[in-house]
Amino acid sequence: MKEKERNWKEKLHEIIYEADTPAGKNFDIVLLILILSSLIVVMLESVEDFRIQYQEWINIAEWLITILFSIEYILRIVTVNKPLRYVFSFYGLIDFVSTIPKYVSLFFGGANVLIAVRILRLLRVFRILKLARFIGESNLLIKAIRASRAKISVFLLAVISIAVILGTVMYLIEGPEAGFTSIPRSIYWTIVTLTTVGYGDIAPQTSWGQFIASVVMILGYGIIAVPTGIVTSELTRQDKDIRTNTQSCRNCGNERHYNKAEFCHQCGTNLH
Repeated sequence: MKEKERNWKEKLHEIIYEADTPAGKNFDIVLLILILSSLIVVMLESVEDFRIQYQEWINIAEWLITILFSIEYILRIVTVNKPLRYVFSFYGLIDFVSTIPKYVSLFFGGANVLIAVRILRLLRVFRILKLARFIGESNLLIKAIRASRAKISVFLLAVISIAVILGTVMYLIEGPEAGFTSIPRSIYWTIVTLTTVGYGDIAPQTSWGQFIASVVMILGYGIIAVPTGIVTSELTRQDKDIRTNTQSCRNCGNERHYNKAEFCHQCGTNLH
């Protein structure tokens, strides 16, 4: 009996957690369609005219999607050897957050809790994070960003220093008459200009102020390319082969395995 139970759990685990088999690919496609459908429902619900006209259908669709997500969440817990590790993992928490709002909203009623219900509705948008499962190189990107964090931190510190210095200079040159009423407000203008956003709510009036503004704008174009270059260089250094395998260890949940790996390099469990 235990052998049979283990067999169906292993097969189910292969379908849910891996995409190397036809059944696993089909499951991922269905899940992808379900996630996108739920996002469309949430977006349409925010359109007042549509919500008023199709409130009942929206509610039915949302309950159907919530029930299917609940089944998926339960099956993911059942098919792993260490359920708590999945429950408190990144994907486990996202699955929980994306499923629970509809159930919690049942306990709210009355006009005084409309804000709370609205927040619960917005939490359903977190289902988009479930899409991370379908991005094969997502772990590679995370690793590249993590490896770049020291360089990016130094870069951000340099940008903040520039913003503070130029913001202070603009406050001294322009003054309150031009809208630069304080150093923090001047720093705000510098950041907006440096990032090439340019709201236009504050603008320099003097020739020197306009000259500095021009320098900040040109500097902004150069700064935009820096973090991209840092992350890209780290991406090229990562070993992509470790990310191409979709096998997931049923014991520890580790998904970072080399191609043709027979055992989990984290806990040693047989992957086949």
